[in-house]
Amino acid sequence: MTDEYIRHQGKVERIENQKIYVRISQKAACSDCHAAVVCLASDKKEKIIEVNDNSGCFDLQEDVLVSVRQSNGFFAVFIAYVLPLLIVILAVVTGVSVSGSEVVGGFAGLATLLPYYLIIYLMRDKLKKKFIFSLSKITEPTFNQQM
Repeated sequence: MTDEYIRHQGKVERIENQKIYVRISQKAACSDCHAAVVCLASDKKEKIIEVNDNSGCFDLQEDVLVSVRQSNGFFAVFIAYVLPLLIVILAVVTGVSVSGSEVVGGFAGLATLLPYYLIIYLMRDKLKKKFIFSLSKITEPTFNQQM
């Protein structure tokens, strides 16, 4: 089974110690939708992606293609959104069950987020090893969409 890739066009911002920092413009998939004006999902964000590379074949301000396995993207969504949502729901239900108060349940749910994201932050080096980005040169200068 071949793994598909998520690809974004970017520009090399800086190169330091065999690490290349690439600026990508992240566009929502529904940016061409007519309802995009009122939809919160139709945003455009710029991100800096850190890519390990010791090839020495990339230059500053060069247009490049950043790739990551699609399965890594799904794992990132699970870690960042799905798992904390499940934890919050569990904490709210537990808080309401134990105390009988929805306010306590709500605070219990919110209180679980701080330690969760603190743990994610402390594990950032381990997670960086899991998410491996690769770079390639762009052969066509007109390429400007996500594949």
